[in-house]
Amino acid sequence: MITRRDLIKNTVAGIAGLSLPLVSVKIINAAETLFPDRFEKPSVLWGFVVDTYKCVGCGLCVKACKNENEIPYNIPLSRTWVERYLILKDGRVLIDSPDAGRDGYTNQKVRDTVVSPENIAKAFFVPKLCNQCENPPCVQVCPVGATYKTTDGVILIDRKWCIGCGYCIQSCPYGVRFFHPVYKVAEKCTFCYHRITKGMKTACVEACPFGARQIGNLRDRNDPVAKIVLSERVAVLKDAFGTKPQVYYIGLDENVR
Repeated sequence: MITRRDLIKNTVAGIAGLSLPLVSVKIINAAETLFPDRFEKPSVLWGFVVDTYKCVGCGLCVKACKNENEIPYNIPLSRTWVERYLILKDGRVLIDSPDAGRDGYTNQKVRDTVVSPENIAKAFFVPKLCNQCENPPCVQVCPVGATYKTTDGVILIDRKWCIGCGYCIQSCPYGVRFFHPVYKVAEKCTFCYHRITKGMKTACVEACPFGARQIGNLRDRNDPVAKIVLSERVAVLKDAFGTKPQVYYIGLDENVR
């Protein structure tokens, strides 16, 4: 017997993936991202701050995320990951994230290149996760409503409704979505929604020993995260896509993709 899930999966028309080019980092002005009406309502808008100056690439956030969210430990997929960037003196940019950065970085070999310390002009780590976009393309392309946005700004996935078509994975400009190897449905970071709605921190924030990650309410002027976004020099990834990410970076280098 053909189920509703199979019917939809077999009849929905294909959709082209996004092909827009990568763009440079843009420094965000609070006036452009935190509109006054966001503070007039006594509600919640979850936002995330990543301080690249504080991240040391230890991988504890990745391990915590995997354990908390049922992502198999020994696969290279993860809801959050940490990228290593090496800017060489000859101008080359090397990027890697072995096993999502789960075990930290102790090897001088980046992919297939052995890098000598004297050839490095700059090195840093960049944690990445779902940006919980204000204008999420993944929600727009989901044919069955399995991907949806909550009133407090978090994009979630209903595993019972997901048909595994992959449109959301194709449409995400940040590459944060993947197929869950066990449940065979779309998967991504949810800001640990099951935790933050109970007053807890996300697993990755709780696990970071250096305070490189913070989550908070952007509609509360007294919230530490809101204060950072309002008063400090922050940037978002791929601003030109118009998705309006709610993940803000401190110290984001122009070479970050």
